[in-house]
Amino acid sequence: MGRSPALRWGVLGAGRIAATFVEALRVLPDAAVAVGSRDRRRAEEFGERHGVPRRHGSYEELVADASVDVVYVATPHSAHRSAALLALEAGKHVLCEKPFTVNAAQARKLVDAARSRKLFLMEGMWTRFTPAMADVRRLVADGSLGELRYLMADIGWKAPRDPASRLFDPRLGGGALLDIGVYGVSLASMLFGRPSSVDATGSVDSGVDLQTSVLLGHPGGAVAALLCTIEATTSTRAVIVGTEGRLDVPDWYNPSSFIHFGPWGGEARTVRHPQRANGMEYEAAEVTRRIHAGETESPAMPLDETVAIMHTLDTVRGRIGLRYPGEPGYADERG
Repeated sequence: MGRSPALRWGVLGAGRIAATFVEALRVLPDAAVAVGSRDRRRAEEFGERHGVPRRHGSYEELVADASVDVVYVATPHSAHRSAALLALEAGKHVLCEKPFTVNAAQARKLVDAARSRKLFLMEGMWTRFTPAMADVRRLVADGSLGELRYLMADIGWKAPRDPASRLFDPRLGGGALLDIGVYGVSLASMLFGRPSSVDATGSVDSGVDLQTSVLLGHPGGAVAALLCTIEATTSTRAVIVGTEGRLDVPDWYNPSSFIHFGPWGGEARTVRHPQRANGMEYEAAEVTRRIHAGETESPAMPLDETVAIMHTLDTVRGRIGLRYPGEPGYADERG
């Protein structure tokens, strides 16, 4: 049997995360063959810097490029829906950077568009595909932890207070929750499924959340306590507790992280994971596997789960009074 051909990626957006993704592809047979930006000069500079041969001065040109098999959407959150939809309507498979969209209604529209066209679509939740998280899923699935009861996970770093930055711009879906809090909500979803109760408190200023704490209750009594912040640097530690043991994942956001498994009454052990590139290569490889298998979504990051995660994030934002431009109840607090 012949080897499947490499996928040819088009990168929609020419910022930092786009560069990180292209770098990750270097350890795979796949390649970035095209980049698209709304600024042709920026596309040319990106292509020259990162060895991407085809450069387009619009998103429309990129998705129309016949040399592109799959599009990686690397725009700010606020443009995810429109950019991913543009690619799907052009008949391209799509990997859309997290958070998938700004809200659940937008997410559902993308899922419906992909399914109606029988195209592959996945949220770029890269942390879900790292070797460390693969081990977490295996230990949970084989019952090593017993019945899961509790997750505690924090993530945060102090970001310079710059109103021009996407982190502090509500028009770009700024704030801690959508940028980094989504990682914790996604981890809780992977472990426990959709929550049955959502409580949250947060610090909202100038239309974005600076810090948000979330408490999720799940059927059967399991609880997830999550924190995200752009006001301070946290330990970035996850602790997963079950009736038969616990997992400690120091620096759980890092693709080269290790896990420490401590079974109750047994011998603790640590499993380390070498880093291949920067961590995004694992999600790219998943996309390649699924597309070559003729599948339209990944069982490790199903589309219905992505929509459910967006529903949870919507509920959290409702609890802390955070709305974005164009959403019902939005009030511009920037003055």
